Amino acid sequence: MPFRRLRIPAAVALVACGGLPAAFAQTNPVAPATPAAPQAAASAPARAARPPARQAAPDARTSEQLQRVEVSGTASDNAIRRASTASKIVITRDEIERYGDSTVGEVLKRLPGVTTGGRPGRGGDVRMRGMGGGFTQILVDGERMPPGFSLDQLPPEQVERIEVLRAPTAEYGTRAIAGTINVVLREPMKKRLNEFRAGVGFERGKASPNISWSRNDSFGAGHTYNFSVNAMSGERLDDVFSDIVRTNRITGAELLQSTRGTNEGTRESINLNGRVQFKLGGQDTLSIQPFVVVNKGDSRSDILRTVTPAAVDDYDRVQTEGDNRFTMARLNAQWQMRPDADTRFELRGGVGGASGDSHSLRRENYPQRPADERERLQEDTTSSRDRSWNLVGKYSRSLQNDHSLVFGFEGEGNTRSSHRVTLIDGVSQEGLGEFGDDMDASTTRFAAYAQDEWTLGKQWDFYAGLRWEGIKTESSAVNYVVSNTSSVFTPLAHARYKLDPAGREAIRMSLTRSYRSPQLNDLIARPSINTDVRHDITTPDRAGNPDLKPELATGVEIGYEKYLTKGGMLSANFFARRISNVMRNVIELETVSWSPTPRWVARPRNLGKASTMGLELEAKFRLDEYFDDALPINVRSNLSFFTSKVGGLPGPNNRIEGQPKATANLGFDYRLRSVPVSLGASLNWTPSSTIQQTALTEITTNRKLVSDAFAMWNITPEQSLRLSASNLTPLDYYTGSISMTDTQIVTSRSGGPSYTQWQLRWEMKV
Repeated sequence: MPFRRLRIPAAVALVACGGLPAAFAQTNPVAPATPAAPQAAASAPARAARPPARQAAPDARTSEQLQRVEVSGTASDNAIRRASTASKIVITRDEIERYGDSTVGEVLKRLPGVTTGGRPGRGGDVRMRGMGGGFTQILVDGERMPPGFSLDQLPPEQVERIEVLRAPTAEYGTRAIAGTINVVLREPMKKRLNEFRAGVGFERGKASPNISWSRNDSFGAGHTYNFSVNAMSGERLDDVFSDIVRTNRITGAELLQSTRGTNEGTRESINLNGRVQFKLGGQDTLSIQPFVVVNKGDSRSDILRTVTPAAVDDYDRVQTEGDNRFTMARLNAQWQMRPDADTRFELRGGVGGASGDSHSLRRENYPQRPADERERLQEDTTSSRDRSWNLVGKYSRSLQNDHSLVFGFEGEGNTRSSHRVTLIDGVSQEGLGEFGDDMDASTTRFAAYAQDEWTLGKQWDFYAGLRWEGIKTESSAVNYVVSNTSSVFTPLAHARYKLDPAGREAIRMSLTRSYRSPQLNDLIARPSINTDVRHDITTPDRAGNPDLKPELATGVEIGYEKYLTKGGMLSANFFARRISNVMRNVIELETVSWSPTPRWVARPRNLGKASTMGLELEAKFRLDEYFDDALPINVRSNLSFFTSKVGGLPGPNNRIEGQPKATANLGFDYRLRSVPVSLGASLNWTPSSTIQQTALTEITTNRKLVSDAFAMWNITPEQSLRLSASNLTPLDYYTGSISMTDTQIVTSRSGGPSYTQWQLRWEMKV
């Protein structure tokens, strides 16, 4: 491999790995006093990271903590991370705000082992350990969100902190083979805050204004509240291309299909969340938490299409337009009771709803047809309604022998009703028969867990947990009814060994069971028919599989962490997973009820076993910690390596879906001494990857190299002006595939250029 292709990862490896020997060579300093906080006081993997709605009584199991003392304040990300028995990363407000990112996904991409899908600079679906397809559990305030919601819809201004648990825990759930990301929304603090922000982003001359307001305050006899609202409007314009080559395996003849055009769209959104906490007397509290998301958008595209050699009766131009709207509302209430200093009861319940509506038109022009038949018009209308409820109870008890017991139960229900209509040239499409246009589905989940956390001597902390979880899914359409039931029992164990009494150097170990349950759409057999005139392996219909089984995984984590005197840290973490009943979308030619002839259908199936492992290296430090005359520049770097193998698929690229072989980040920030200005930059690198998706199809994704930068001028202690740039060195981004059947080989490549996004934002604190 040419050296020029190794410069970026090599640079990060030098920082992430080279700092470790230097750290080992240093004499362990005496630990300074660490400010205690409710979040940092618990060394359990779940309690050290949970939002206030899920805090447990603080324990007294580690020498760096004060016995049975709670101090109000905000713990640093290192303090919270250091107090956990399990391997975990915490991102606080300072880190979230540092680069002025416009989406939560852009914040997460800089973490060790985290990758995002989609074009550079655009966020996208978030994956831990590079594992796509739902291996990562995404939570908001400890709860799963309804279908249609994504982290890209959540502005960073509404987030208090982000907790990343590398290994599953009994309290947060075990549907987390790759790990868990829990986004904690803004919450009441003892410190008053009245914060206003207004900004505008620019990409290719298109403006995207946004405005937000957050307020923390108290009222009455110790009651507190938080209110946060964000509104934005955005426009995007993309150039897109696609090339498909179909090669006849018998004659060798080739058919090239090329498309070139533009996509543009607009999006408007309003996000609102709040939290009111009432002090009921003693240490009992009642919290009420509303959360509302409203999104709407529209899109248009104009694509020119050429086929070589020219095909008979084929379209040369396609124009589309569409609009969509998504609304979600959730209301939670929580009651916390403290009968004594060692006991806590928590009861939380909530209801929610979501609705999604979309409408699209597709016009295809056929130049070889008569004038009155040249246009083919397809109109699609879909709507869905979701309703949900949840009930959570927890009992926590700290014992005198340094044990902390937690017992809990969870119940959750979701119902969905959907309706869709497809018209071609004004005529409703028939052929679905038993499936119809309407569908109802429901999911009910119950779980119970127990965990024990204890200290053995001055150096060992242990955690043991058991969790049972059962899920039942039902769907019906006309006379077609599907039911799927699964349950999983998962034992969990974590341990921490402190190499020094202050806990500044530690080794963490975990042995866990986790699983991934099938999504609702994966279970519903109701098909989605591809209406493209040319039907082959590249344009399959899609359908679910009611017989899907959940994936089960046995996991191991071994990590080392060292905390430096000036707020930095060095870490190395190894993980491995052994997975059974791997789910993967498989495209096969099937005899189906909705067509008189066989159709290519993409349907999820259980393939067999898979394994994955990786190494995640991280280094955060100040330059003057190693070089006496250096500026106090904060450096953040990480480098991760992944490998995997899926049984039942041909090698060598039979890897976990979406997983690259590595990812790396390198960043710095520095506050100038002469003027109140802070500067920073970061570089994110993900190499190209080739994945054997099925026995017939191989998928390729090209590399990502995303550079970001910011400059912030602190006009006054209360006001600042920030200029940030995302994707400063834009590269073309594409995905490709090769599919083989008995008669042809289909090679495709699609994508387009990426773009730099500039953002100017004014921030004011009153």
